[in-house]
Amino acid sequence: MSPAAIGAVAALAAICVLSGGLLLVAGLRRSPSPPPRPQTSPLRRVWDRRRDTTSLLVGGLIAGVIALAITGWPLMLIVVPAAVVGLPLLLAPTGRASVDRLDAMAEWTRSLAGVLTVGVGLEQALIASARSAPTAIRPEVDNLTARLRARWNTETALRAFADELDDATGDLIAAALILGSRRRGAGLSAVLTGLAESVSAEVRVRRQIETERDRPRTTARWVTLISGSVLGLLVFNGTYLEPYSTPLGQLLLALLLAAYVGALLWMRSVVAGKPLPRFLAVSDQFAKSEDRVAPTREVPR
Repeated sequence: MSPAAIGAVAALAAICVLSGGLLLVAGLRRSPSPPPRPQTSPLRRVWDRRRDTTSLLVGGLIAGVIALAITGWPLMLIVVPAAVVGLPLLLAPTGRASVDRLDAMAEWTRSLAGVLTVGVGLEQALIASARSAPTAIRPEVDNLTARLRARWNTETALRAFADELDDATGDLIAAALILGSRRRGAGLSAVLTGLAESVSAEVRVRRQIETERDRPRTTARWVTLISGSVLGLLVFNGTYLEPYSTPLGQLLLALLLAAYVGALLWMRSVVAGKPLPRFLAVSDQFAKSEDRVAPTREVPR
């Protein structure tokens, strides 16, 4: 067989191995599932994330063993699993979850304002709004409802709600509700409607910002994919990558890969946005157990 034919066969084999590895990883990853059910517990969500990571790690170990058998490089047992598990985390969008939570806060605030327009009290409106709370903040709203049903002080329950949201916009919504619980005026619905519109405008701006921030990550994804494919093909060219088969070459390759990961981490830190500081701190009331059960009024169960 001529050298050209050998090279073509080797290139075809490399493409098959890379395609098989990508298909294996895609098969081990969970397919997009429908929105989680409201009763899904935080513990179940943590378990699902760990199961996804475990599946990726198993696929990476299998791919690493295959790469070790092909190249004879012990470094592949570390690099390939780390790449399979770490690259999706490094190149994934970072701010969309916070924007989705912000959008959920705006939707919930608008729904709460609509409930208040029918003339019910604030506590009754908060409890009623839990039925249609968005998925992104449903656990926090459910906890708020449970505290009100347990006859917590309304302001204390709202401060605990703000602490669980842990967001400056959540503090703004909670502060408006706290003032409404103190004054018991008729204009709270209008205030919440205006606040929801303001948050919705912020969501639109944040989505545009996240789209701009995603461009460097998209470029990094393509660079990583092309570089990995080229290196995978060059593995079958023994003369080109032969220097990396020595112990010194393995050390040098590890340093180069570490430098590339460092560049990805630097890019991720540059494009990541910093959250605004909160202005509703944890109050002393919330720390006292006697305030947790001191009711201000009777709340219907």
